[in-house]
This record gives sequence, C-alpha cells and structure tokens, in this order.
Amino acid sequence: MQVNVHEAKTQLSKLIEAALRGEEVIIARDGKPAVRIEPLPQAKVKFKFGLPEFIGMPVPDFLEPMSEEELREWE
Repeated sequence: MQVNVHEAKTQLSKLIEAALRGEEVIIARDGKPAVRIEPLPQAKVKFKFGLPEFIGMPVPDFLEPMSEEELREWE
C-alpha cells in the first residue's frame, strides 16, 4: 500500500500494524515513493514448537500421584 505523508501522520498506528502483518507500506511525498515501513527482525513474532521443557521452562509432572495433603485439599 502507498500513502501520502499527511495520511501517514494520521494513520501511523494502522500502518505499523499493516507492516507487522507483512504488508508493504510505502510513504510518498508529492506522489513519489519516499520511504518504506518494515518491521525489525526482533519485532516479528516467533512461534516455538515443542514442549516447554525443551525450550527451557520447568514442566510439572501431571502423571505423578498427588500427595496425601494435596488429595485432602481437593476433598
């Protein structure tokens, strides 16, 4: 998408969101493309596959039996 400078000033948040979604955002001056808005590499959302234990987070063992104290709390 291409917008003029005035529109970019009033719609900056929407333009940033569009760029983060992967859209090409060009700002034009006097009808001529002048600059491009694009996300920085660290700003892109990265999804990590796998279990939390493989990405460094402790994982509770849900298959272990509960202690007598924990069982009493559930009664």
